[in-house]
Amino acid sequence: MNDELGSMRAELLEVVRSKALLQFDEPRELSSGEMSRDFVDVKRGLARGADLWLGCAVMARTVVGAGVGFNAVGGLTLGADQFSHGVATYLADDCEWFVVRKKPKGRGTNQLIEGSQLDASSRVLLVEDAVTTGGSIQQAYSHVVDTGATVVAASTMVDRGDEAAGYFEERGVAYLPVFTYRDLGIEPIGRRR
Repeated sequence: MNDELGSMRAELLEVVRSKALLQFDEPRELSSGEMSRDFVDVKRGLARGADLWLGCAVMARTVVGAGVGFNAVGGLTLGADQFSHGVATYLADDCEWFVVRKKPKGRGTNQLIEGSQLDASSRVLLVEDAVTTGGSIQQAYSHVVDTGATVVAASTMVDRGDEAAGYFEERGVAYLPVFTYRDLGIEPIGRRR
């Protein structure tokens, strides 16, 4: 990791710790159904434009720095939207964004995937704000490969456990979370059994 990216990553980690990490007295239910006193609200934490720009820049540079080339970025709405748009904007002409709806629109074009028209020429980076057990990013993966596109990498701002890494490893897809539970100093969720 170069010095500039390392400095950006350190600044972003402080933003995530101070603005996105909420710690409660009693455990709360996460979207995965797991319980935790630690809640990582990346949407809230990166709501300020400069913080979101920093997050998208670090995510994009981490993936590109790992030698992964892609021409489309996206994932399941609502956790992927800000990173889909932000990473594509950061990379400018080199990338298109998309989002995967939770179900087809039901009118008009009735599409499940909005934005870039994915096909066999698409090399996709899947993104997500926070991954616990990986259900949302796995759902996005399934819909994207159904288009004929190739998922070449997946990234999340925060990975709360170890399950998503195993899922992508089994599929030969680079998995590059920006931060993990270790970086935040919190307990992992959904350990692989």
